Amino acid sequence: MTADKEVLEFGRNVLHDEARALDALADSLGATFERAVELILACDGKLIVSGLGKSGHVGRKIAIHGDLGMAAKGDAAILISQSGETAELEPVLDHFERVGIPVIAITGNSGSMLAESSAAALILPHWAEVGPESVAPTTSTTMTLALGDALAMTVMHRKGFSRTDFGRLHPGGALGARLKPVGRLMHSGEDMPLTASDSSMHQAIVEMSAKRLGVVGVVDQSGNLVGVITDGDLRRNIERGLDHKASEFMTRDPKTIAPDALVDDALTLFDEHRITTLFVVEGDKPVGVLHIHDCPPAR
Repeated sequence: MTADKEVLEFGRNVLHDEARALDALADSLGATFERAVELILACDGKLIVSGLGKSGHVGRKIAIHGDLGMAAKGDAAILISQSGETAELEPVLDHFERVGIPVIAITGNSGSMLAESSAAALILPHWAEVGPESVAPTTSTTMTLALGDALAMTVMHRKGFSRTDFGRLHPGGALGARLKPVGRLMHSGEDMPLTASDSSMHQAIVEMSAKRLGVVGVVDQSGNLVGVITDGDLRRNIERGLDHKASEFMTRDPKTIAPDALVDDALTLFDEHRITTLFVVEGDKPVGVLHIHDCPPAR
């Protein structure tokens, strides 16, 4: 085996072994996982997440934890320690017991002080740490991260947490922007390019040029959107001449979106149908238009 192939083989074996550990973890979930979810759902205050020892790095991924002095009745705590016997554990557990805070333990030791003091002990399956001599925490931290994800996603599912909720709580960054309603980014009112179905193509082009979105919506006498004309439609039909009505050039039944739909949904439509604009409608009436350049980058 060449050196390059040996490197690839070793790397793949690490991932395959950790994947098998995750399969074992999934199979091990039972009543204590259900109890842990119930404790989190019943928490009226803060959910305190603290990792003891090397598990502190994992704890910071699951949640940002603060000073234990902030803990109060009504809170719940997730404590992470592979051994469950870390020296700092005893005063922490004593404090939580005095305050009346239920503890969810994530540990690899079912007989540990942490496991026995908890209201719900989530025990990681015994699995050797991958890597030379199994000296570094690898598989155990991978399983702990995955278990934290399983807890968080299950609680979100039980609470009916949606993408809209996520966008409301995390408004910053590209992800938060993609989870905003389309109505917040659309061009509306006088900025919306519209023309009547019986208007001339000259009028339609003037409107398209004035609004600078590369599209004009075509509406009937009732104000319903019946079609769109894009700058691409103009190029494809230029040989026909412009002595036509807008209804003759338009694309009928265009793709549309509702104002309360998420920007993420609009990005999906842009990608699936290879288009750059979407008219935003309520019923059949246009209330705005969204251009792909108004949106944050897709994932």
